[in-house]
Amino acid sequence: MSKVKLTAGRIEDFECEAGRSQSFLWDTESPGLGLRATSGKAKAYIFQGKLKGQTIRITIGDPKTWSIESARQEARRLKVIIDTGQDPRQVKADGLAAEQAARNTRANEALAAENAARRASITLADAWPEYLKYGGSKRNKRTGEIGWSAAHKRAHAEMASLGGERKKRGGDETKPGPLAPLMPCRLCELTAERLTAWLNQETQTRPTAAALSFRLLRAFAGWANDTIEYSGIIPSDAFVTRKVRDALPKSEAKDGDCLQREQLSAWFEQVKKIGNPVISAYLQGLLLTGARRRELSGLKWTDVDFQWRSLTIRDKVEGTRVIPLTPYLASLLQALPRRNDWVFSSPASKDGKITEPRYAHTDALKAAGLPHVSLHGLRRSFGTLAEWLETPAGITAQIMGHSESALAEKHYRRRPLDLLRMWHDKIEAWILNEAGITYVPDQPRLKAVTVA
Repeated sequence: MSKVKLTAGRIEDFECEAGRSQSFLWDTESPGLGLRATSGKAKAYIFQGKLKGQTIRITIGDPKTWSIESARQEARRLKVIIDTGQDPRQVKADGLAAEQAARNTRANEALAAENAARRASITLADAWPEYLKYGGSKRNKRTGEIGWSAAHKRAHAEMASLGGERKKRGGDETKPGPLAPLMPCRLCELTAERLTAWLNQETQTRPTAAALSFRLLRAFAGWANDTIEYSGIIPSDAFVTRKVRDALPKSEAKDGDCLQREQLSAWFEQVKKIGNPVISAYLQGLLLTGARRRELSGLKWTDVDFQWRSLTIRDKVEGTRVIPLTPYLASLLQALPRRNDWVFSSPASKDGKITEPRYAHTDALKAAGLPHVSLHGLRRSFGTLAEWLETPAGITAQIMGHSESALAEKHYRRRPLDLLRMWHDKIEAWILNEAGITYVPDQPRLKAVTVA
């Protein structure tokens, strides 16, 4: 083994011996440091030592980039490591792994900080459309249909509307929905204090809409907490604290939103005078069936059976329900124009069916000198007026599509259409009599047929 003091000249002149693949020149100043020259004229500083009886050789680097002194210092460092019983190669590998882990940690921390900042900046307006997409793809467990009902979608759109759109009637601009003030808020800002202040403000002018908006927002918060992207952003106690519950408008029955027995004559007189026969028939249908406004407006001609006198209603609770088609109402429907699939059609609306009969109803109430009664109040009127005939509550509930309130009603009493028809015909005849309307059905009453 050739040992000399390494100098720049000796390093420059050193070459691999002929016939060999590599040759070594060892330094006398630093034990273990050597210069390796290969047959391909490549040179490199190396370190060689023994660990647990085995020879270890480690490449330090090219003499063109490493000075002699730097190579000696590196050789001494490697010698110290071996003297402590460690393998310099493993120490290097462990160091690289630690450095990589540190880089990964820093990268993860930076990504986490970026995600935290992004999540903290998400507003209600950002997440609300994603929630509506979820509702549009969700399967209804009760009906099996995909997506929310049209009425539920409309409620979400109306409550979150920013307003400013031109109305079709009157030319005025639409007002912002109750949720509009919260749309710019970040999700993390939907605290109990923020919701309380919002409820206190909205309930001053529109308590019913505020209560509905709160329920929609609470459902949204539940969805957000179950969604990875939004989970944990909205404060967990935002909707359950006492201050929020106290600010929430209490549900109360509307006093007076119902036609009285003595008001029927004036109401029918003015409603029958409405120039649009579709609206006139629709309003009378609400009173005579107790159906929800959109249940009746969604009636198609395929849902009407004039032969067996029945209506198939798209029920928001049961999916569908079949109710009797009473004689007077049947005559109103038969007189309507068949423009399209909808019974209560409207050539001016986008979907072809009646959309806004409230204005005509309000005008009729004013002409009759009656207090305001909402369209839902006509449904309420049916249930109230039916009590004058001592109609069984279960009969009225089944016709109107109310949820069963008792165990017997829910599991044992589903009355056939014939029994409903008997009572429904009586209710209609009584209402018409109180209104001073004389109506004699053209078609004979249905009779039971005995099959041999």
